[in-house]
Amino acid sequence: MERLFNPRSVAVVGASPNPGKIGHKILDNILEGKFEGEVYPVNPRGGEIRGLEVFSKVEDIPGAVDLAVLAVPAARTMEAVEDCCAKGVKFALTIASGFSEIGKREEEKQLVVHARSHGMRVLGPNMFGIYSSAPSLNATFGPGRIQAGGVAIISQSGALGLSMIGRTAIENLGLSTIVSLGNKADVSEVEILEYLSRDSATQVIFIYLEGVREGENFLAALRQATGRKPVVIIKSGRSERGAAAAASHTGSLAGSDRVFDDLVRQCGAIRAESIDEAFNLCRFLSSVPGAPCYNTLIITNGGGMGVLATDAAEKYRLPLYDEPGVLKEHFLKKIPEYGSARNPLDLTGEAGPEDYERALKTALELSDVKAVIALYCETAVFDADALADIFLRQFSAFREAGRPLVFSTMGGEATERAAARLRDSRIPVFSDVYSAVRCMGALHQYATVPGAVPQQGDRSDVPVELIERIAADVARVPRYFLLADEAAEVLGGAGIPMPQRAVVRTAAEAVQAARSTGYPLALKIVSKDILHKSDVGGVALGIENEKELIDGYEGILGNVRSRQPGAEIHGVELSAMVSPGIELIVGARRDPVFGPVVMAGLGGVYVEVLQDVAFAGAPVTRDQVYGMIRRLRCFPLLMGVRGESRKEIELLIDVIRKLGEIVARCPGIADIEINPLFIYDEGDGIRAVDARILLSATTSEE
Repeated sequence: MERLFNPRSVAVVGASPNPGKIGHKILDNILEGKFEGEVYPVNPRGGEIRGLEVFSKVEDIPGAVDLAVLAVPAARTMEAVEDCCAKGVKFALTIASGFSEIGKREEEKQLVVHARSHGMRVLGPNMFGIYSSAPSLNATFGPGRIQAGGVAIISQSGALGLSMIGRTAIENLGLSTIVSLGNKADVSEVEILEYLSRDSATQVIFIYLEGVREGENFLAALRQATGRKPVVIIKSGRSERGAAAAASHTGSLAGSDRVFDDLVRQCGAIRAESIDEAFNLCRFLSSVPGAPCYNTLIITNGGGMGVLATDAAEKYRLPLYDEPGVLKEHFLKKIPEYGSARNPLDLTGEAGPEDYERALKTALELSDVKAVIALYCETAVFDADALADIFLRQFSAFREAGRPLVFSTMGGEATERAAARLRDSRIPVFSDVYSAVRCMGALHQYATVPGAVPQQGDRSDVPVELIERIAADVARVPRYFLLADEAAEVLGGAGIPMPQRAVVRTAAEAVQAARSTGYPLALKIVSKDILHKSDVGGVALGIENEKELIDGYEGILGNVRSRQPGAEIHGVELSAMVSPGIELIVGARRDPVFGPVVMAGLGGVYVEVLQDVAFAGAPVTRDQVYGMIRRLRCFPLLMGVRGESRKEIELLIDVIRKLGEIVARCPGIADIEINPLFIYDEGDGIRAVDARILLSATTSEE
């Protein structure tokens, strides 16, 4: 990757003297950007462009070539690739569109196969090029003025990436690099991310994605990157229509957005909703210390702005400083008597420049205050021209102390003038309170999300050999899911508690089995042809005595034979009814993009309607599972509400981790779902009432 981001020489294949051609713009940007290496224009017509000799072929260039920019049409790209391979070029940026994004996958594949067989890597096709600040290289056909700085941008969209180049100049956002992925025929975001995570010039990484192919590798690279610096992600294709548009545009699948969202969060990345939000986050994260922002203090001269900031802090889960006694002790004598020495600290509309400076200095002296949000509303008694000087001094003091400070200002021309001075100095200041608090909340999220991967000794104890044997035996039948007794053997082997149960084939066997389990009972059909039992009347609950048992048994058989007459019936499962508890759904599956994934949420028959679920990549640590279930809307129920006791959260974590281990370590299992899993008060345990286990054969068949 070093030769891509820091090349010693660049050839522009398709360089043109015509200003209207892409090849001319790329060459012009390289020269105007003062690239530190050698530049070689290439065009079959030869001649001279801007005082440089034009070579007919790459092979004719006398020196070595690290990077070639192929600014030629799709029909001539293969020829250009062959020419570069003959020269021994290390990297080729293939600009042309007209490949897999319009269905020409074979032509795209041939480019990569030929390049890789000669030791050359391909970035693109269908991309705008690359900018890298280290060698002062602007090999794009976008705007020529790019400021060097600490933000790296990886963009799968060419047009959007080009527009972002222009936007960075307006926003005064300095870049270490901006690289276009295009169709990702060869080099993908994974390798780029791995390189930028180690790049000392890059402080924050911003990624725009439309789809991920190497899901597990991407998550591993993302986890590695966030261990070193913040990563902000925008992924389009959230809606069904948006996902379809992304697939047609790039030739890649958008995947499940819910899974993507939870998994990148688990890795420590920050997901932005818009380009505006992403730029705000990048500007802020590249300018402040990366410390956790718990115990954040809000300082304001307007009560309304303070309330808005408090609301935003709750929305973005930013912990505020909550020691009114300490605040009163240090601030009460420094604010008007009708001000507030609580958090938000209200200096009132009479506050002048010296009041703000004194308040910020005092906050910095309090060791328990870890971050400050300073809000300013323009007033007639405040010299707004002095605002920038105060904020510049205090921002520098906070940064030196390793504490984040962010500003939000609202007012007229003088206030905007002060804010512009701050932005020119790359100090984060926002006109919207929510934007300021969002940035501080994102920093807190980044600094506190656990991204560790479970080590060998941290694994849950699951009987891998037993589970693989059961799966192999069923696959030979062949059948793509486990029957009730087989699923019970898997869960029992993993130590996941289930009610006492038996599979019976006659009413007499049912009566005999009931003497061991006792009443009340639940009955469920067992058939290789029926996965959703209730849909065919294959479930009877609350069986209280022998007569109801016989009636229920015969009723289930009658329902199934009537509604699905061709189904092969293996028997009826009889299980002890469990006492009511909170119904959860837990599971694990082998995601086609991201690999093993665990899931938990509010269970029961309405799970698909309520969709209160969360995901995490498997295997998972205990902290990661706890973080996952904390995001559930039903989490307060697990902690106990209205005098109820806390539930068996630790046992729930154990079950989720075990399911993740089964899918991660047992290739024969594709999907496990327990619904419902009843969870009780601490000390009363949990019970897996119904389980569905699918084999990997279903994935290959689909």
